[in-house]
Amino acid sequence: MSESTYIHGTSEDEQARLSRMNDVLLNPSSLRELALRGDERILDFGSGLGQFSRAMARAVPQGMVIGIERSGEQLATARRLAAAAGEANLVEFRQGDVLNLDLGDEAGTFDVAHTRFLLEHLPDPLRVVRAMVNAVRPGGRIILADDDHDVLRLWPEPPGMYDLWRAYMRTYDRIGNDPYIGRRLVQLLHEAGAQPVRNTWIFFGGCAGMEIFDTLSRNMAGVVRTARETILEMSLFDATHFDEVMRQYEVWRARPDAALWFAMAYAEGRRC
Repeated sequence: MSESTYIHGTSEDEQARLSRMNDVLLNPSSLRELALRGDERILDFGSGLGQFSRAMARAVPQGMVIGIERSGEQLATARRLAAAAGEANLVEFRQGDVLNLDLGDEAGTFDVAHTRFLLEHLPDPLRVVRAMVNAVRPGGRIILADDDHDVLRLWPEPPGMYDLWRAYMRTYDRIGNDPYIGRRLVQLLHEAGAQPVRNTWIFFGGCAGMEIFDTLSRNMAGVVRTARETILEMSLFDATHFDEVMRQYEVWRARPDAALWFAMAYAEGRRC
């Protein structure tokens, strides 16, 4: 089976973008949706920089969180961030491949299996969702949160940005991944043998004049910029045009009437 591919790389700029996105845009709203009781055993698939793993751990003082991450660079950063926050022992971070995860005696013992922004980067997302179902006890929850890139809307439209965004989405299907995976989350739960019980969005958009808008609009630019090399290598856009579109996007970000809509698909299932 093909290995997973993360087209944005692991540069310092990308790590910083992910860190800002976690802390400012996603973690508070994601934690509200989870509605944890405080005593759950949680397995976080693709824990990345570990910020949300730690947020979940803080919400389950009588429970525990294990984060599984393949990238050694991401794990090193996760541990460094945890230590800097005085939370070095809050989460157990393990290096592992969620596509080939052997939990041994821990299988079927977790209350929650969670993943966010992982399935879109996998050629066989169903394999991971099945592993998540296997990880939880009967009645345990499986939480899937991921992108449907087609929901992006910008107004007024920055010249060429939608063409560039479509080119970015093409990089996914070129390597066998799905840029629209968000709309498939309920189906994946069903196919993995879980009972789907919830389907919703987590909105992260805004407009000029909102304190959060600078972070939002910079994040969307970062999504595209960190994929620049891949987009150009695949001949989906030429370099000069790419740079001009991004220049126009910066002009748009400074407009007093700029508005941005994006959302993360969020689905929950239970093990029967």
